[in-house]
Amino acid sequence: MHGSRLVAAAGLGLLAAAAVWAQPPPHRAGAAATHPMSAQQQAPVDLTGSWGSIVTQDWLYRMVVPQRGQYADIPINLRARQFADAWIRSADEAAGKQCEAYGAAAIMRIPEHLRVSWQDPQTLKVQTDAGMQTRLLRFDPTPGQMHTAPSLQGNSVAKWMPYLEGPGFVGAAPRRGVHAHYGWLQVSTTEMTAGLLRKNGVPYSAQTRMSENWVVNGDPEKTAWLTVTTTLDDPVYLQVPYVLNSIFQKEPAGAQWDPSPCSLSR
Repeated sequence: MHGSRLVAAAGLGLLAAAAVWAQPPPHRAGAAATHPMSAQQQAPVDLTGSWGSIVTQDWLYRMVVPQRGQYADIPINLRARQFADAWIRSADEAAGKQCEAYGAAAIMRIPEHLRVSWQDPQTLKVQTDAGMQTRLLRFDPTPGQMHTAPSLQGNSVAKWMPYLEGPGFVGAAPRRGVHAHYGWLQVSTTEMTAGLLRKNGVPYSAQTRMSENWVVNGDPEKTAWLTVTTTLDDPVYLQVPYVLNSIFQKEPAGAQWDPSPCSLSR
């Protein structure tokens, strides 16, 4: 994709600890109980803005359309291999299935640029220029939002996870003197329609469940990095959970934005 930058970057580690939110200060306890803070107000880190893919993993399969049989690094089972070996790109293109490789389980791996913004105080909107997709990450979704028909991007439920300090949480909080990012975003996605993990027919099923951790490192006033660590559980096509990292770098707003439609050929 035009504008995608290939940068050799050191791995960005995810330091996480399970936690619960601290109680609000005493002088605000009554107000907080009456008017609970929105997810946007609670955000321990700012994910909004423009981000560009940094391709440091699986370059061959992400920057070039992979050939039949290039299934390395994905723990597929025999059923998935048989599906991929029989898959015909031209047939899916003729059937209008160009976006099946741009579903929630694969979209963060495509070289692209993201626009992250708040659609409303309880919903983060993630737009991609590759395939022109939109993910909605909902905090405390309503029953109506939870019970929707399966879709390409599925149903994503988000939750802020704060860092903790103290015994048992060594390294889980930023060091003194380093720009403070005191939490990360945890996302669980279900209700996805079946799609492709790679543009050579490697499938994932509608039974796939996806969990993600979105972590920001660096200084947003200088250079910031976003690491999305994804775990895919698919009882139909994967032998074991598939874990991968997708890395993005903060960019000036809209600097590299280059919308392009879904394609299985590029």
